Amino acid sequence: MSELLVETRGQVEIATLNRPDRLNALSEGLVEELNAYFGGLADRRDVRVVILRGAGRGFCAGLDIQEDRSSDETPVLRTLRTQTTIGNIYRKMRACPQPIIALGHGAACGGGLSLLLASDVRYATPDFRCNAAYIRIGLGGCDMASSYFLPRLVGASLAAEMILTGRFIDAERALRAGLVSEIVAPDELLDRGLALADEMLATSPYGLRLSKQALNLNIDAQSLDAAMAIEDRQQVILSATEDHREALTAFLEKRAPEYRER
Repeated sequence: MSELLVETRGQVEIATLNRPDRLNALSEGLVEELNAYFGGLADRRDVRVVILRGAGRGFCAGLDIQEDRSSDETPVLRTLRTQTTIGNIYRKMRACPQPIIALGHGAACGGGLSLLLASDVRYATPDFRCNAAYIRIGLGGCDMASSYFLPRLVGASLAAEMILTGRFIDAERALRAGLVSEIVAPDELLDRGLALADEMLATSPYGLRLSKQALNLNIDAQSLDAAMAIEDRQQVILSATEDHREALTAFLEKRAPEYRER
């Protein structure tokens, strides 16, 4: 059975981590499937929004440390390969043009937390809790892009608190810190994610893609001028499209636009 289930609902895909007996911990098989899935999205114009969630009692418990990863490689090279392979998931999530809506419930630990951090929007259930677990097993607390994502999302103080202790934060604190957008009842979580996806689908396809790209680039913009240059580039490109003209016409005519991606 696949460890990543993908369900298509029109132009939205629901990707579900499917190792509920292991709290969706990252096995080599699941890592391979996540890399293939997010890596393949760049060329898929049929998919405009992705919803990411976990099956069972929790979102993702991080790396499956009980899995046998023995090989002919030296320990250093084996660990480097594991680090790089898992890390590539987060790179591909940020690089794919589709917005990713993550639905967090139960625990999100270590690499599972980073799946949330690499998403664009995060909703959580009241029982949600998360931590950067690495320092608790004798490793450095900065791993799987946590030292990149966390300070940008929650600020330096809370990021340091989480990374230097490995302590959990609950849903309420995650909401106050801006780590999640909203706390949602478990039976409403998927519907809330799909409702947000529908709002995104009401935008022009290239407008949505380029907006995610600009947000990504401007997180690391060197200056206000650099950030605004990216915005100007985006607007000049999109203003020349037929979809822009259609959106303006539809707005004036008080109807839904019919986009053609051109």
